[in-house]
Amino acid sequence: MTGEISGAVTTTADPAPLRPMALLRIRPFAVLYLNATVIGLSVMAQTVARSWLAFELTGSNAALGGVLLAFGVAMLVMTPWGGVAADRLPKRLVLQVSVGLLAASSAWIGLAAAFDVIEYWMLLGASVLQAVAFAVFGPARMAFLGEVVPRGSLGNSVSMLLVNNELSRVVGPAVAGVVVGAVTVGIEIIFLSSAALLALGVLTTVRMPPGLPSGDAAVRSPLGELTDGIRYVLRSPQLTALLWCGFGVTMAGLPYVAFLPTVSSDLFDTGSAGYGVLSATAAVGAVVVGLLMGRRRHRGSETRTFVVAGVVFGAAVGLLAVAPTFWAAVLVLLVVGAGNLAFQTANQSLLLGLSDMAYHGRIQGLVMMSFGAFGIAALPLGALADAVGLRWVLGGMGVATLLVMGAFVLVTRGRLAREDVLRDLG
Repeated sequence: MTGEISGAVTTTADPAPLRPMALLRIRPFAVLYLNATVIGLSVMAQTVARSWLAFELTGSNAALGGVLLAFGVAMLVMTPWGGVAADRLPKRLVLQVSVGLLAASSAWIGLAAAFDVIEYWMLLGASVLQAVAFAVFGPARMAFLGEVVPRGSLGNSVSMLLVNNELSRVVGPAVAGVVVGAVTVGIEIIFLSSAALLALGVLTTVRMPPGLPSGDAAVRSPLGELTDGIRYVLRSPQLTALLWCGFGVTMAGLPYVAFLPTVSSDLFDTGSAGYGVLSATAAVGAVVVGLLMGRRRHRGSETRTFVVAGVVFGAAVGLLAVAPTFWAAVLVLLVVGAGNLAFQTANQSLLLGLSDMAYHGRIQGLVMMSFGAFGIAALPLGALADAVGLRWVLGGMGVATLLVMGAFVLVTRGRLAREDVLRDLG
């Protein structure tokens, strides 16, 4: 695992990746995929409802950012420990506990809304609970892949799970936007239905293998496990570069999702239904690209995919700032979703392929810290948007994303050149 990135992605090193239907015939992966579907639908639907509820309660971009700030701080603190849990404990147990927490956070807000006692601070508390749950769920789910699918198919399996997430983003936000806008008790329906689906998600994990830890994890302290994982990453320039680049792009570009309610209501006057359309549109672009990536028979230059996707994502976020009409924003968001999905797929595939299985959970925990960081960035960006205008902030986010990708290319340009040579020889 100490070789160059190119050594992990040349087509001669691994057998041809399995296609989606072949992967789904692997029973543990099929169960993991079904579990992700149930969780994705419920979480994405309630995310739309919670953002809209926060906007109704406060009417400010800063408040929208505050919900993500609570999520981000908790994620930033807990995700490294979630990675330790994924490597140290049975992964099935980790999944069950985390999905149970997600169900509890959904039920809490649903009941508070039903009894008309909902307050803004409750949304902050629910965001913290959800962040803790994701902090342990995400690393365990991704680490499971190294155990249940062939190594040469890791990229396609990652792509399938990410496409699954984006399909959930198509169905969940679209349904939530319509229900919230058309039904008086739409908020309550979304949250309580999500809690029921998440309870079902806990049941689906019973059919999964236990995912027992490997190596000597049981004889080290959790802090020792975390320290060992960080040292492992720092010993590899390739892993380090992929992690800081993923962190930077996610923190700079992904906060656009926090501002979609304002894009819909303030920029284009389309309300909650328009918010659902915008959220679903980004997911549609992601699904199309993800399905194409999942059908690849050869991985080719994964690093080149990583770079191109990051540049496309950053440029599209910048274009969103100057979209003149609602339908122009819809077209731009197709590209935003496609670029983000391709970037995240390539990043996860490279990280899994370059690391030892015993460290997969901790590395995924470090990856997910970036999603906590984007939540933290959303609050100051939201306050800045209130002060200078949302379009200026979106434009700056796009430029910042492009600068991060430019720095990655400069740092890794020698490795990228060697990868191209090896790919041509292969």
